[in-house]
Amino acid sequence: MMTRPVPSRWPALLVLCAGSLMIILDGTVVAVALPAIQRDLGFTATGLAWVVNAYLVAFGGLLLLAGRLGDLLGRRQVFLAGVALFTLASLLCAVATGPGVLVAARFLQGVGGALTMAVSLGMIVRLFPEPAERARAIAVFSFTGAAGASLGMLAGGVLTDLAGWPAIFLINLPIGVVILLAAVRLIGADRGIGLRAGLDLIGAVLVTAGLMAAVVAIVGTGEHGWTSARTLGAAALAAVLLGGFALRQRATATPLLPPRVLRTPGLVAANTVQFLMVSAFLGLQFLLAVELQVVLKLDAAATGLAFLPAPLMIGAVSIGLAGRLMARYGARAVLLTGLAFALVAFLLFARLPADGGYLADVLPAMLLFGLAGGLSLPAVTTLAMAGASEADAGLASGLVNTTQQVGGALGVAALATLAATRTDGLRGAGWTEVAALAAGYRTAFAVAAALVTAALLVALATLRRRSAGPTPAEVGESVPVREPAGELAH
Repeated sequence: MMTRPVPSRWPALLVLCAGSLMIILDGTVVAVALPAIQRDLGFTATGLAWVVNAYLVAFGGLLLLAGRLGDLLGRRQVFLAGVALFTLASLLCAVATGPGVLVAARFLQGVGGALTMAVSLGMIVRLFPEPAERARAIAVFSFTGAAGASLGMLAGGVLTDLAGWPAIFLINLPIGVVILLAAVRLIGADRGIGLRAGLDLIGAVLVTAGLMAAVVAIVGTGEHGWTSARTLGAAALAAVLLGGFALRQRATATPLLPPRVLRTPGLVAANTVQFLMVSAFLGLQFLLAVELQVVLKLDAAATGLAFLPAPLMIGAVSIGLAGRLMARYGARAVLLTGLAFALVAFLLFARLPADGGYLADVLPAMLLFGLAGGLSLPAVTTLAMAGASEADAGLASGLVNTTQQVGGALGVAALATLAATRTDGLRGAGWTEVAALAAGYRTAFAVAAALVTAALLVALATLRRRSAGPTPAEVGESVPVREPAGELAH
């Protein structure tokens, strides 16, 4: 007979989703409030970018280390520390009286966000050891991330208009406190494998510094260009540090990223697919938000509403359908289907005319984009976490999140640069401003479609059939569930 699920597992999952939503919303909420922040705190145009970049550098650079700390010290403890630090840093952001304080507080927010996000998937893996149930749980968690990015733009505009930019940070205080109280009650303390199992401090410094340098190189391209001395220098430093980290992992007895993790079936392949896919997805979201305003002439609130069909579709598909499809057909088949829909959506965006209308030209592609995200995002996450052992689940979770952050930052920077370069060339050739902008965005969306095609080909070539999730027969059979020691749910 089927083993009954522990009743508090799903409420515990909602706590993890709430923590994820708070972190992800903050990333996009801030973007809408930047003009008001610049006006009130006296940021220069160059300095203003670091309100976003300081967060990204800390967040992207620390995810891998944070995931490993969860394995060693216990994932609930790291999650609680991350939410607490993020909440306190949000208060510091809200009361900042100058650029330096706000940038430092944003860096601390990034640290707290990394601690919170890096262990969340590892906790889900432990909460839901049965593959079919785990697939549904990851689908819910993936919806939180995908929808949060779109909803953040709408929430940021409303909060900034109604209560001023400090409100976008102050709103995190009651939310953070509720998450902390709920996590203490619903998520039981788990024992990590202990620091004696090995925290490679030298490796931790190398990989954290290397990832931070890589993020600095990527986020600085918009201001300095891809071939500037600053960008190339940061990229070279990142390559040296990450190369040193790779050598260190071969030499040390207690590596931060054990070679066995990279030999986990499907892990490297799924992360490669995710890197290409997220680069395209986030790059499109960023550029489309700008195009809707400067080309189609929508205001900020209307732009936020224009994105709303995507998260609604993602929610309907990921929560109501993706988990069942993965249980029946396997995560690989669901991922391939989602990527195929994404390719069609991106090709539709790549033909968006300068005089296009929302209902005829944007909405159909937006709905397809939501359908694609609802299928592909939970599927690729399931594949990446499928083979992770209990001891390495936090590290695998950190690796998945690192891939998402670095891929997203690279996609936004690369596609934005392509769009700007194409627009500048056409403007110089005598095209009108709006026509040149629209053509630049079409070029970027075509390249994003190529990234999705590459992800589809990599998935076809490298991911094994039924590499995650039970077969159709297994879904209907009795599957005894062995509860792991130190079960997270009370």
